[in-house]
Amino acid sequence: MKHSILSAGTMTGDTIINGEGTDIGTLKELMIDTGTGEVAYAVLARGGFAGVGEKLFAVPWALVGVDGDNERLVLDLDEQVLEDSPGFDPDNWPSFSDMQWREGIDRYFGLDPAREESTPH
Repeated sequence: MKHSILSAGTMTGDTIINGEGTDIGTLKELMIDTGTGEVAYAVLARGGFAGVGEKLFAVPWALVGVDGDNERLVLDLDEQVLEDSPGFDPDNWPSFSDMQWREGIDRYFGLDPAREESTPH
């Protein structure tokens, strides 16, 4: 498998599809864990028009795949699971440094907060 190194800026705005190929949102931002240097979360935007009325969702990066050939991301997750996940308003972002918040997100998506094992939701 060939690995690529991509600029986060080139991925922002890319479509995110689920396993069935349905468009479920766009990538708003990548959140980096400065302690490890790894991408921790993808912030996915859904709904709204031109950024107005959209809702944001933090999804553990471990669940996201990159389809570089088609310039899109793949999140093999039922759309309702995503819709029911703890989202947030674009003007009121959570603190991604809050370990309790992060553990809640990880657990919701079926990941061990220690990232030792994963069993997606």
